[in-house]
Amino acid sequence: MAKVRGAVKVDIEKCKGCSLCVVACPTKVLALAREVNGKGYNYAYMANPEACIGCANCGLVCPDSVIEVYKIKVEADA
Repeated sequence: MAKVRGAVKVDIEKCKGCSLCVVACPTKVLALAREVNGKGYNYAYMANPEACIGCANCGLVCPDSVIEVYKIKVEADA
């Protein structure tokens, strides 16, 4: 049976680095990057992608709607 895992896509050039998504993530998937985007902000990224459950809390709290959350099927180990 296939297992479902989440995947988060952040538009790094539009992200302001407010960190609301980092706080809202129940499984501590997101973090702010050390690098900055074109506007000089530290953007959010998936620091721990294996832990993502696809709950979409990050996308719901993002004030600029720059986060998209997907659910992907992962084949279970036999």
